[in-house]
Amino acid sequence: MSRLPATELNPALLRRWPLPQPGFDGDKETRGHVLVVAGSAEMPGAALLAAEAALRAGAGKLTVGTAASVAPQLGTALPEARVIGLGETAAHGVQADSARRLGELAGKVDALLVGPGMQDEASCVELVHGLLERFGSIPILLDAQAMCTVHPRREPHLLDEAVDWEQFRFPSPVLLTPHAGELARLTGKERAAIEQAPHDAARAAAERWNAVVALKGATTVLAAPDGSLWQHQGGNAGLAISGSGDVLAGIIAGLLARGTTLEQAAAWGVALHGAAGEQLALRCGPLGYLAREIAAEVPALLRVLAAQ
Repeated sequence: MSRLPATELNPALLRRWPLPQPGFDGDKETRGHVLVVAGSAEMPGAALLAAEAALRAGAGKLTVGTAASVAPQLGTALPEARVIGLGETAAHGVQADSARRLGELAGKVDALLVGPGMQDEASCVELVHGLLERFGSIPILLDAQAMCTVHPRREPHLLDEAVDWEQFRFPSPVLLTPHAGELARLTGKERAAIEQAPHDAARAAAERWNAVVALKGATTVLAAPDGSLWQHQGGNAGLAISGSGDVLAGIIAGLLARGTTLEQAAAWGVALHGAAGEQLALRCGPLGYLAREIAAEVPALLRVLAAQ
């Protein structure tokens, strides 16, 4: 495994790593179709934030799978999308057998995001397993509750070296987007230890799970299963707000639908998210702007970062 220092994610690097661009005569299909499975009766906004961000990142077509109780409202708020209402559990999660219904889209979508705003860990994990079976040939991003598929469903303090972690490795890499608290829960490590050594923590998680890991924080660290490492220092404290991570996940999913690799989508997504925060801080102040305002900054920043 590579143990090279982390590469700094800056405009110069991104310019040398250009995003796929549609031809002048391309239609919405050529820009990619993204499927977002997100939201719940208590957190429908997470699906809206992630879905809109995917479109702002340039995806051409959008389908959202969400809790049936909020699907009509989401469809009204997001007229650009097809919205599929999914059965719910008593604990406000999406029923695991929804993977069968969503599986009808296999071969028709180019990227899959699962997790923002979802509840009921047990049903979510079962749903993720079903979706991995059906959509394993396309790029997949697991965020929030959906990341729980990589650890035993028991209390973090019970995790130890006796766990057979091999059973939690993905056969093909997927993208995970934890913050330090989430990674602590997923690994059984102390949050403070992860915050003190984020590069080591992200790299170890990437190798353990055969995943690209974007460990979010003031300095965001990206790690690939082969040991490659990047870091991004940017944005501002205003980005640490409810819903911000949902927007980041949506941006990355939109880039995946356009044809990027997991690593490239994560790199560009983190940079765009941070730059959007900087733009909003200049206009609104460093604190107090809303997560719903972040995605609208992305289209112009796509042009700016590519040209710098």
